Amino acid sequence: MSDLDVEALSTRLATLGISDVQPLAGGASSLTFRASQGMRPVVVKVAPPGHDPVGHRDVLRQARIIEALAATDVPVPEVLGTDRGAPPEVPPLFVMSLAEGEAFEPLFDAAAAPHDSVPDRYRSAARVMAALHRVTPAELGLTGEPIGDACAEVDRWSATLQTVDPHLVPDWGRVRDALRASAPAPVRASVVHGDFRLGNLVARGARITAVIDWEIWSVGDPRVDAGWFLVNADPATYRRPSPYVEVVPPIAELAACYTDAVGAAVPDLRWFMALACFKSAATWSLIVKHNRRRSRPRAELEEMASALPGLLRRATDLLG
Repeated sequence: MSDLDVEALSTRLATLGISDVQPLAGGASSLTFRASQGMRPVVVKVAPPGHDPVGHRDVLRQARIIEALAATDVPVPEVLGTDRGAPPEVPPLFVMSLAEGEAFEPLFDAAAAPHDSVPDRYRSAARVMAALHRVTPAELGLTGEPIGDACAEVDRWSATLQTVDPHLVPDWGRVRDALRASAPAPVRASVVHGDFRLGNLVARGARITAVIDWEIWSVGDPRVDAGWFLVNADPATYRRPSPYVEVVPPIAELAACYTDAVGAAVPDLRWFMALACFKSAATWSLIVKHNRRRSRPRAELEEMASALPGLLRRATDLLG
């Protein structure tokens, strides 16, 4: 937040009727604030200043997909206003409603929620993911978006792994090669959230009230989301202590819940779960690398280094 002039931001937002701007945790690629529009609480997403607002920093692209989904069965916040700014010095931003509820990752976060809501929250999430994937890109006016495939996802995360200490992710190239050699045939393209898991869903009890954090959405194979969701819902993935380990629905049940809601067969989910493990090894190795460069590295992030070889082994097991 230190790179952004919050006072100048508040002045900009005042023209939209926004006041009481306060930093809010969340959003890995953009800055996030809580504020008020009259009596209504809102969220403001701002691109990082000093950078071109492209890719995951393009907050107006995030606003675009949220607005496009507003008329579908996918619960999303309401976009209340946008400001293109004058990048890179004056970054773009958008304002959206604050969804009712809370977001947390039961198998990863320390946040508390009633035990009895967690199993049904996972099931609701699977159905919301299916609702997202049932919508065609053409229905949303996204016919001009490039369409990614399975091998493109492998290459994307391989590029990340090439930038980290190879000792963190031993023999990752072998997993890459195995994924590429067994890549499944494509299915109908859909909007892919890119990080679909409970931590990016706002919920009230078991009811999902909003899908948030659209930084890396794309059009591609919907099973990218499904594999990621299932891996993050499996206690065996990170093996972290959690009061929810015993109450999370089995992965097979969640997969069936998703498939039933999609209304069609969803083949090769194990391959996409293997891809998700590969992706997780890539993202966490990058986080560990950056954490080690801090003057005061965070212990909980360094702890994740020990999980990386296991993620690659699990990817291999899933492929086998």
